[in-house]
Amino acid sequence: MSGSTTWRELRGARHDLPALLAFRRSGLTPAARRRVRLGAAAVAVLTVVVALVPAYVGDPADAGNVLALLPAAALGFAVVAIVSAVASAGGRELVPRDQAVAYPVSSAVDHLGALLMAPLNIAWLLQAWLLLGSTAWALGPTSWWAYQLPVLLWVLVATALAQVVGWCVEGVRRGPRGPLVFRLGVGVLAVAGAAVVLTGSVTAALDRSPTRLLLGGVLDGSAGRWWPWAAVVGGLVVALAGLVVVGAWPAGWALARPMREELRLEGGRHRARRTSRTELGALVRLDRASIWRSVPLRRGTLVLAVMPGLVALLGGLDWRTLMILPGLVVSGGALLFAVNAWCLDGRGMLWRENLPVAPSTALLARCWVLVELLLGAASLTLLLGALRAGVPTAAELAAVVSLTAVVTLQVVAGASRWSVQRPYAADLRSARATPAPPVVMVGYSARLALSTTVTSLLFSTLALLGNVAAVLLVALLMLLWSGWRLERVAQRWDEPVTRARVVVTVAG
Repeated sequence: MSGSTTWRELRGARHDLPALLAFRRSGLTPAARRRVRLGAAAVAVLTVVVALVPAYVGDPADAGNVLALLPAAALGFAVVAIVSAVASAGGRELVPRDQAVAYPVSSAVDHLGALLMAPLNIAWLLQAWLLLGSTAWALGPTSWWAYQLPVLLWVLVATALAQVVGWCVEGVRRGPRGPLVFRLGVGVLAVAGAAVVLTGSVTAALDRSPTRLLLGGVLDGSAGRWWPWAAVVGGLVVALAGLVVVGAWPAGWALARPMREELRLEGGRHRARRTSRTELGALVRLDRASIWRSVPLRRGTLVLAVMPGLVALLGGLDWRTLMILPGLVVSGGALLFAVNAWCLDGRGMLWRENLPVAPSTALLARCWVLVELLLGAASLTLLLGALRAGVPTAAELAAVVSLTAVVTLQVVAGASRWSVQRPYAADLRSARATPAPPVVMVGYSARLALSTTVTSLLFSTLALLGNVAAVLLVALLMLLWSGWRLERVAQRWDEPVTRARVVVTVAG
């Protein structure tokens, strides 16, 4: 795409993007619009609270330690944002691919829409709040607006940079031998990262990180050194504007190329296998194939399983710290499709409901495959983290194993209930697809993150007490509770009216 064409599309996006947002908003019911407004207001209020309240309760004795970690935390935010953008092919779709066919949505509008929707992610919000809150904790209430402004601008710059990298990587993926080139690039980066860690050069690398300039701007704003502070703020503003504009070029390049990986999976040949002896086995095999032949689900599962494990491996986390990871991985895996599990079938749901199979068998197959997926991702994460965590005590080992089983069944029960209560039509063929509208996904993310984090802290406390019997007893009670919730979902799924509503919604 030529520069002049992209520039014209960017100028036209000023009018097209608000019209597209109004189009999306028109499809919401009045109650849904109120929920969206309340959710946006709640996020804004929480952001202000997180950026201000810690300034009045912080401990000056810890200020040096917190500020010393600020460059690394800011760099970590950028890395996670980039990984998320690469995994989701540049960002989320403002309008699903099949719905955008009838509308002249330019690549510039798609790019700006992806940027606008990037904060609709609980991981993005939590990391941004962590940066703002830790900075306020360390520097106190004096000139809080001045030292928080560079942090806020850095969050936006890192998000825009992530979108640029995501579009570039997606363009490479869609080129000839794109998946192979991408995997080789990931391998080179992994080897380079391992070399930095094994040679003990992490501190030296962080000292040369550009986020040191961010720390300087934060300190200048806190101390009232306005000229150096203005230089940092001005540089961040220019970088933000430049990245937003520059990102339209790789977006247009990537979106103009054929979706080779998706087309290869949809148009490829798959050898027929021996027919399963049971109805449950046949449905389980069908669900597994649906997941691994979907580009966003396959990418998301691998990223969720490997990235937290690599962080734990490189950081040398101990077993009590590792206990927070299974809940995060399991809740993230559920957000790939499980919160709207029947969307995995799409229009094929009409055919599937005509099969001579009991409704409970179809639900059991879907839950079985989901448990396999979540347990596999969490187990891989723990396996990587265990390489440097040392030998666990009996209580720690029991707590980790029990926790993984508990949060898996807990998330499956909750996601199954949401799938039956609030189904959505979603096309999971696109690498940027989500199983539910972005605003709804934020709510799902928050609820899953809260429940799994509380459960993780509970088992971490039990492991600290060292009582294996208490760990197993609590795990048994929580598993029984989740099993009872799943039984309630199965009863609702057996109702023909409920199934008809889900089928009509998903297939639509």
